[in-house]
Amino acid sequence: MLLPSQAEFASLLPRESRLLGLDVGEKTIGLALSDLSRTIASPLVTIERSKFTKDMEKLKEIIATHQVAGLIIGYPVNMDGSLGPRTQSTRTFVSNLGKHINLPMLLWDERMSTMAVERVMLDADLSRARRGELVDKLAAAYILQSALDTLKMSGNR
Repeated sequence: MLLPSQAEFASLLPRESRLLGLDVGEKTIGLALSDLSRTIASPLVTIERSKFTKDMEKLKEIIATHQVAGLIIGYPVNMDGSLGPRTQSTRTFVSNLGKHINLPMLLWDERMSTMAVERVMLDADLSRARRGELVDKLAAAYILQSALDTLKMSGNR
């Protein structure tokens, strides 16, 4: 269920539980996982998108394996704050996701996440191929870490 606020989202989470961060793209879904104390986000895996039902099977398996209590989903807002076609695509994905997965979900502004991750990978002198392998799950970790930090600072942990 998609929740409208951080406070409502946090109120539905068990005290010690993991969150899963999603960076939803047209071809892939990058995933990141928090620790039980919801302090640190770690890159997990990148799912190559296929049919929605197959994507859901993979997500459900990951959620069950890691006992995930909530989802933070990157929301691709334009740099000027406006909403574009990708935001609608993400909302449609989240709406469909909610029909298959009954967990608290929160959209998280992902502006600059991919650019920040790309900058770090360039600074680390990773090859183009290696950057391509890592970018989606690292962006998911960046998004999730931003959410974890904000939830902690606002007392909505």
